[in-house]
Amino acid sequence: MRIVVNWSLCEGNGNCEAAAPELFQLDDDDQLTVLNENPPEELREKAEAAVRSCPKSALSIEE
Repeated sequence: MRIVVNWSLCEGNGNCEAAAPELFQLDDDDQLTVLNENPPEELREKAEAAVRSCPKSALSIEE
């Protein structure tokens, strides 16, 4: 599993960080950092929740 961010769509809303703080972090300027682009399988549910929570559909998961 790989988390992919479409940077042209990401607005730094922070929904992904709220859904999966183990995987995403926003800095003080609302710039997103993906903490683990290839998370372990046990974080799949959180990764999928983060993808669903993005209001701009900027996140996806590749297998």
